[in-house]
Amino acid sequence: MLIALDFSAVFASWPLLVRGVAWTIALTIVGTVLGLLLGTACAWARARNLGHRPTALRWAVASYVELVRNTPFIVQLFFLFFGLPALGLKLSPEFASVLAMVINLGAYSAEIIRAGIEATPRGQIEAAHSLALTPGQTFRRVVLPPALQKVWPAMVSQIIIVMLGSAVCGQISTPELSYAANLISSNTFRAFEAFILATAVYLVLSMLTRRLLMWVGARFLVGR
Repeated sequence: MLIALDFSAVFASWPLLVRGVAWTIALTIVGTVLGLLLGTACAWARARNLGHRPTALRWAVASYVELVRNTPFIVQLFFLFFGLPALGLKLSPEFASVLAMVINLGAYSAEIIRAGIEATPRGQIEAAHSLALTPGQTFRRVVLPPALQKVWPAMVSQIIIVMLGSAVCGQISTPELSYAANLISSNTFRAFEAFILATAVYLVLSMLTRRLLMWVGARFLVGR
């Protein structure tokens, strides 16, 4: 059976598509920045070769990481949006989406960064201590930059996974790209064309994001 493609109705709804792309990019930027900060803090708390950490802190971080990494992202999102109101905490769809992405990326990036930290030679840390650097200075200047350099390709892949995972945020009415495609499909009855276009946009966003992040890594991490 031949399908007569007609993208005219889909392209006529371009403001919805532009808004959806803008929301996807915004969610990705905020989720990436805050998620990496959270992941870095958690990696520092769990790293074994950076000194002793309070047992309660290490257990709390380990529990958070294991909980998030072993449950689906959509369940985490639904818990924040539908579950928390039962405790009297109602979140907007947009805030719940950002929070879910930050929590998810934070857990995964914590383990990625921790792998880079554990690969740091013990001699570098001891040399930093001999120069009277504080633990915070040692982590920021000696441990973290080479650790990020080692794991940056894996981190880029995880960021892209989180960006693509933002598609489920449309299930709670966050107006990102998949939500826009679904709305256009409902309005025009052109589901095939709407989701072909959404697929193409996600593909372009993924490729551009990878190139941009790899450039950031080469510009600010390599050679440090």
